[in-house]
Amino acid sequence: MITYRGERFSGYNRPKRTSNESKKFAVLAKQGSTIKLIRFGDPNMTIKKDQPKRRKSFRARHKCDTNPPSKLTARYWSCKNW
Repeated sequence: MITYRGERFSGYNRPKRTSNESKKFAVLAKQGSTIKLIRFGDPNMTIKKDQPKRRKSFRARHKCDTNPPSKLTARYWSCKNW
């Protein structure tokens, strides 16, 4: 277990659900020697990734396949969840 700023994580680059936060997920991202706490996802929306049209639209809107982002961005982790 890793404790970072008072929050516990099971390891680097492993997203977890958050409770009572402004975002749905949090991840302690590590790329090289850089470590960053990233929060992402709207807690009031449901993820419907089992619907192919919605999945395709989300991935196109966030440019998941055409322009791969850095691990230190919320976009990377949102795309990885989808």
